[in-house]
Amino acid sequence: MSQLSTIRNFSIIAHIDHGKTTLTDRFLEITKTVDRRLMHGRFLDSHPISQERGVTIKLAPVRMNYGLGANNYRLNLIDTPGHIDFSYEVSRSLACCEGAVLLVDAGQGIQAQTLAHWQLARKLDLRIIPVINKIDLQTARLEETAEDLIKSFGFQRQEIVFVSAKTGENVEMILKEIVEKIPPPAGQVQNPLRALVFDSFYHPHKGVIAYLRVVDGQLKLGSDETENVFKFLGSGRQFKPLEAGYLVPQMKKAEVLAAGEVGYLATGLKDISLCQVGDTVTNLKSTKKQKLEVEPLPGYQEPKPVVFFDFYPVDNNDFDLLEEAVEQLKLNDVALSFKSVGSPALGKGLRMGFLGVFHALITQERLERDFNLDMVITSPSVEYLVVKKNGQAEKIQNASQLPDTSELKEIKEPWIKVSIFSPLKFLGGVFRLLEQTRAKFLGQKHYGSHVNLQFKMPLIELIKGFYDQLKSVSSGFASLNYRVIGFEAFDAARLDVFINREKIDALSLIIDKEEGRRRAGRIARKLKEVVPPQLFEVPIQIALNGRVISRETIRAQRKDVTAKLYGGDQTRKDKLLKKQKKGKKRLKEVGKITLPQEAFLSVLGR
Repeated sequence: MSQLSTIRNFSIIAHIDHGKTTLTDRFLEITKTVDRRLMHGRFLDSHPISQERGVTIKLAPVRMNYGLGANNYRLNLIDTPGHIDFSYEVSRSLACCEGAVLLVDAGQGIQAQTLAHWQLARKLDLRIIPVINKIDLQTARLEETAEDLIKSFGFQRQEIVFVSAKTGENVEMILKEIVEKIPPPAGQVQNPLRALVFDSFYHPHKGVIAYLRVVDGQLKLGSDETENVFKFLGSGRQFKPLEAGYLVPQMKKAEVLAAGEVGYLATGLKDISLCQVGDTVTNLKSTKKQKLEVEPLPGYQEPKPVVFFDFYPVDNNDFDLLEEAVEQLKLNDVALSFKSVGSPALGKGLRMGFLGVFHALITQERLERDFNLDMVITSPSVEYLVVKKNGQAEKIQNASQLPDTSELKEIKEPWIKVSIFSPLKFLGGVFRLLEQTRAKFLGQKHYGSHVNLQFKMPLIELIKGFYDQLKSVSSGFASLNYRVIGFEAFDAARLDVFINREKIDALSLIIDKEEGRRRAGRIARKLKEVVPPQLFEVPIQIALNGRVISRETIRAQRKDVTAKLYGGDQTRKDKLLKKQKKGKKRLKEVGKITLPQEAFLSVLGR
């Protein structure tokens, strides 16, 4: 058999917690890719946070050798995350594959990410193998789940594989299906080299490491100096790589990566921005006689941040440490963006862009644990499109960036299309929750005992705790998926918070005017609860478009300055109280308020 015919490139796609990582562990055991002595649960999830949370947050390629009949096959698995915030990682993985294993929990059935990943795989024309997992559970609904897959996705009953990734039952049947049904990669070994970069990270000794899929030609480092000059066709950057190889899942050096194979290239570059995900690598010698016009594989999506948080160190002397830590995280997280900001109340900080709130929480935990940073984080915001009267348009992420109202024509906010999967019995609670938002109903479709609701809503509504509330009203059974569909104008207003007559820019919001009127009182009352009392009276004021519409006052803490007196007449007490009054007046003028993290969370709720 030819080399290409023995290669299979595939991913496992599933909703979160449907057993994808456990199935990957069984694959590694059956193919003996990892020594049994070294094997542990969630083997490809290398970061401790992934291990503890039980959530894959980073794609990970691995090569497995599997013998079937008289032939030995190379199975290149690109492990994908299941959480909605990391959907862009899934798109990058699928763009390098010819097939995918669609994994569905026998107890939960089809979920939002199941449908979203299936649609993406179909769009890329991948061969899909349906698998129902967790057949060992007493609550497993095997026939019902199989019927849903048949009706919803058009699979045949005999196509579906029933497995238990936990016990290993029938798992080897999936490997046989991968070999028999997923087509080998297309490509011409004799053509000039073209390799697609689908991920990258920074290695302290080898520079930027690019994960890539060789589409055509061969990637090899020759002895001739001219053979070792490579180029990114997108950025135009030339470089001399240090080594190439494949992953098992550790990096293993190889002499050649031929067409159809998945591996890595140690570029030696020190700047990860020069290695853009989606770029194409070629060898200068192989293209010397023929200039290539190479297009990235279809289906790849450039990651764009949609949620923004401001991170401030509690001790402002730690700002340089925070900036250095974020720069290190950026080396391994191409979706992370940041820039410096400043606040009179909180000092210097960073405004960071994320793919979702969960992405932000993971980054926060990494900063706190890996770099021992203590931070204050503002409430999340989204990117708004501001249109001026002169026709100019610009994007902003914070109310402090708003131009003067005399220059404004309109403000547009990002809208998303939301797909909610829910059991029918929770339908009423889901609709009541949606009525509390500015969501617009688009339609619904039934999938067995579940219903798929289609809505569109402002993105800001989603990040204000909508997902947690959805889980609450559905007892944890509902799931959602979303995608940004564009910007729409709305009746915007600027909500400002004044504490002790000082405006706190980090608490300012761009908000729907009617919603701002409703929430102003609640925000003031909540801040009164969480802002620590002082030795002086602290007023809390909420202003909408510059007009104060709500106020609360934190009473001064009482300190009994006369407690030390014993005996004597009233004039001695009056003298001390008068002195205290003057001191409080001065303290009120120069006093500073320290805001706890709860103050920023208080402006987030509905």
